[in-house]
Amino acid sequence: MEIRKLARVAKGTNQVRVTSMKATRPDLPQKSSAPASSGTRQEVRCAVRFPLALPAVLTSGKSELTALTRNVSASGVLFALDSELKVGLDIRFSLRMPGTVLGTPHDVLVHCTGRVVRCSLSHHQYLAASTIDEYRFAEQ
Repeated sequence: MEIRKLARVAKGTNQVRVTSMKATRPDLPQKSSAPASSGTRQEVRCAVRFPLALPAVLTSGKSELTALTRNVSASGVLFALDSELKVGLDIRFSLRMPGTVLGTPHDVLVHCTGRVVRCSLSHHQYLAASTIDEYRFAEQ
């Protein structure tokens, strides 16, 4: 099922807020994140993931952590980092998106806010998945 996010740009700013999600193919069966009868878990994907390794600084309150993205989509990002993040934690982060990925002549700095939805230890490194709830492009 393809899900499309609807967003609005706040007047007088370059800030975008996701307002709702809408299924564009209601005739297809819906996927669930609930465990299947075989005990395997199906995941719902809202957007295409791009395998990008981009440096990022995550902030929450007064805490600041450095991380490296593993993949980025319109609705979220997977970070590799040295410290565990608590699920549900609200975070802010900035990514310098390559112009080659965006189809622009220059790289674009994007400031994001999101929430940690998953964090696990893998090969001596934590992998934390976060939503991208809001984003805005930095003035250049």
